[in-house]
Amino acid sequence: MKEHQARKRFGQNFLQDTRIIADIVNAVRPQPLDTVIEIGPGLAAITKPLAEKLNRLHVIEIDRDIVGRLKTLPFAGKLVIHEGDVLQFDFNSIAGKKKIVGNLPYNISTPLLFRLSEIADDVVDMHFMLQKEVVERMVAAPKTNDYGRLGVMLQYFFEMEKLIDVPPESFDPAPKVDSAVVRMIPLKHRIGRAQDFAHFAKLVKLAFHQRRKTIRNNLKELAADEDLQAVGINPQDRAEHIAPEKYVELSNYLVQKAV
Repeated sequence: MKEHQARKRFGQNFLQDTRIIADIVNAVRPQPLDTVIEIGPGLAAITKPLAEKLNRLHVIEIDRDIVGRLKTLPFAGKLVIHEGDVLQFDFNSIAGKKKIVGNLPYNISTPLLFRLSEIADDVVDMHFMLQKEVVERMVAAPKTNDYGRLGVMLQYFFEMEKLIDVPPESFDPAPKVDSAVVRMIPLKHRIGRAQDFAHFAKLVKLAFHQRRKTIRNNLKELAADEDLQAVGINPQDRAEHIAPEKYVELSNYLVQKAV
């Protein structure tokens, strides 16, 4: 079969480290009847061992050449191939509780993670290879440099854990950054339940808009000093010093106040 050239526009870096591949599959723990979706199967490094353990495997792939290759593989009969952009894919079109796995293109990882948050109720777990820097932001605790909007918003939906560090040489072509595998398990309202999720999301976005400014300055259009103090937030603090659950508490306080 003709060798596939990785395409920069699709953010393609193909995993080839057999030990890392085995570790990822072991982390997913696929059972024959599981509904598993792989994002970006590429050259089938993870696809093949997953398919060996499953009755059926859904894969989402944007590259037509790779779709063509997938159709020729010995286990192609087990694959349900969804051709297209994962950012446009309707995950609800696949019935049942889903396990989602993938080596995510770095150029779409953040918007994709936010999109996957929308279907958290229909997910068993997710295992993704991502840029290590992104994983560290996802799992970061308050008062650390990596803590920010991404972590707060994802921690609203998921319990997350960094599982494996993956060096550049594990890929072909080798990316210029380190990677890591993260496990995401939906956990409803881990940091509390937002009465108005859109308000909560807007508040968090504003809070981290200018990281060097105080929370008082960043949230001045939504909250006064007395509102912040009412939920135990110091108006002089910066956004990264405030625990995720405090953002939920503040949002709910402001929503109730407006009623």
